Amino acid sequence: MDDAGIYARESPYLDSHVQLGIASGRVVSVSFPETPEDNADPDHDLLDRVFAYLEGTEDDFADVQVALTVPTDRRKVLETVRDLPYGESVTVAALARMTPGIDADDEEDLRLVRTALSDNPAPLFIPDHRVNDGPSAAPPAVEQRLRSLEGL
Repeated sequence: MDDAGIYARESPYLDSHVQLGIASGRVVSVSFPETPEDNADPDHDLLDRVFAYLEGTEDDFADVQVALTVPTDRRKVLETVRDLPYGESVTVAALARMTPGIDADDEEDLRLVRTALSDNPAPLFIPDHRVNDGPSAAPPAVEQRLRSLEGL
């Protein structure tokens, strides 16, 4: 991905559009708007992969470069989420235990984990829908469809 722009396509499965923001070949944002940006292009190889995933093709998107411009402590949480395998889910506490420097017994650290999840700039590529008791940056209906797709 050596491109930049906004790309979007309507997903009947999600009942919304999938919109990607890409800069310098990296995903900077993923959203699920009812109506995409006026200048959104529907043609992009990554959108093709997303739609294959939405049709049931297993894809962990591990090779997709995501630009994470979030504080370091949140970045650690999101990087851990990125490693969660397709079709598997964890709890917020388990995610905290898996994340270096986070104490699953510290309420402030658990709040940090939840904040990182809710502020996730690239849901789907950073699959916060795999954290079954945490917030998702995706709308609730989209989160539930992604969970259903993966059998969670």
